[in-house]
Amino acid sequence: MRALLLSAYDAQSHRAWRNNLKLMFPAIAWKELTLPARHFPWRVRGNSVTWAFNHRDALTDNYDFLLSTSMSDLSALRGFVPQLSQIPNIVYYHENQFAYPDNPNPNAKAINRVEPQILSLYTALCADQLVFNSAYNRDSFRQGAQALLKKLPDYVPNGLLECVDKALILPVPLCEEVYTTTSAQRNADRSVLEIVWNHRWEYDKGPDLLLAIVQQLAQRNTRFRLHLLGQRFRFTPDAMTQLQSILHQYYADTGISPGIDAYLENESDYHHCLASADVALSTADHDFQGLSVLEAAALGCAPLAPNRLVYPEYLSERNCYRHSSDLDSTVNSAVSVLQDWATRKNNSQALPGVDTQRFRQSQLRQSYAALFESALSKPKCRK
Repeated sequence: MRALLLSAYDAQSHRAWRNNLKLMFPAIAWKELTLPARHFPWRVRGNSVTWAFNHRDALTDNYDFLLSTSMSDLSALRGFVPQLSQIPNIVYYHENQFAYPDNPNPNAKAINRVEPQILSLYTALCADQLVFNSAYNRDSFRQGAQALLKKLPDYVPNGLLECVDKALILPVPLCEEVYTTTSAQRNADRSVLEIVWNHRWEYDKGPDLLLAIVQQLAQRNTRFRLHLLGQRFRFTPDAMTQLQSILHQYYADTGISPGIDAYLENESDYHHCLASADVALSTADHDFQGLSVLEAAALGCAPLAPNRLVYPEYLSERNCYRHSSDLDSTVNSAVSVLQDWATRKNNSQALPGVDTQRFRQSQLRQSYAALFESALSKPKCRK
C-alpha cells in the first residue's frame, strides 16, 4: 500500500501525528511532503503552488490514497495536479481557524482569518472523508462555517456542511513510549507542589492567566515549584518575562529550589520531568485536543485545565477550574484547586489522575486501519 501524506503547516502536533502513523502502520509506504510552520498566511494560501510546481513528480507517483492536513489547499492542488483528483483522499483537522483566538496584543500584525477559513471549507468539500481530532474541533468548525456562510451575499448552495456531519472523530495518538516510561520518583518533599506548564510561549496558550495564577499562589504562601517546559520563539510574551521575574523572587524568598525553565529537546528528559511532577496546568485559550495535557496525564500528572474548549471531553469536573470572562474569578477557581491539591499532597493523599488509555497508539490503531481500508474501497485511477 502506498500513501501520500501532505502536511502544509507542519507544527509540532502535526509532526507527532504523522510520526505516530508511520509507527502504527510500518507496512504502508508513506511519501511525505511537509512545509515548515512559519509565514502562516502565505503557507496556507501558497502550499498548493509550492507543491504543484516544485514536487509534481512526487505528487503523481501512483498512490493508493492521499492523506492531508486541513491547512492543505486541496481544491487548488487538485486543479493544478489533476491526478490527485483520481485517488481517494482523507483530510485531517488538527484545528480550525473559526475557533482560533485573535491576538490581544495591539502591536501584533493583523491576520485575515476569513481567507484560511474559506480555504479550509473548500478543502472539506473536496474530501472523500473528513476526520477531526475532537468533537469540539468538529462542532466549532461547523458553527463557524455556518456563521460565515450566512454572511455571504448570495448564491450559497444548500447542504454544504453535510460533509462535516459525516466526519469521523479520531484523536492524535499518544506514543507507546509514554505508557512504558517508568515513573520517576516524585519529589520527596511533600510540602512542595510540583507544577508543569508545557505549552507554547504564545498568546493563545494564556500566558496572562498563568501569570495571574502564579501571583496569587505566591501571595497566598502556597509552596510550589513551576516547570516551564513549553516551546519558545523569537518573540516572548511580556507576561512570561514578568513571570520569570516573579518566580526568581519567590524562590529566593521561600528557599525553594527553582523549577526547570527550558524547552527540553531530549524527549527522554522531557518525559522524566513530566513523570516526576504532580500537576499539569493548562491556561489555554485555544486547544482542540490538548496533547501536552494528555501526555502529562499519561505520565502520572494530575491535569488541571479550564472547563471549556476540548477539555470536558476527557477531563472530569475535579480536573477543571471554572473559566469565566472575569479574570479574577477564573484565577480564584484555579488557585483554589491548586491549594487544595497542595494540601492533599502534604497529607500524602493522591491527586485526581485521568485514564488516557484510549488515546494510545495501540488503542487507536484499529480505528485508523478502518479509515484507510474505507479509503481503499473507493475506486481509484492509475496513470
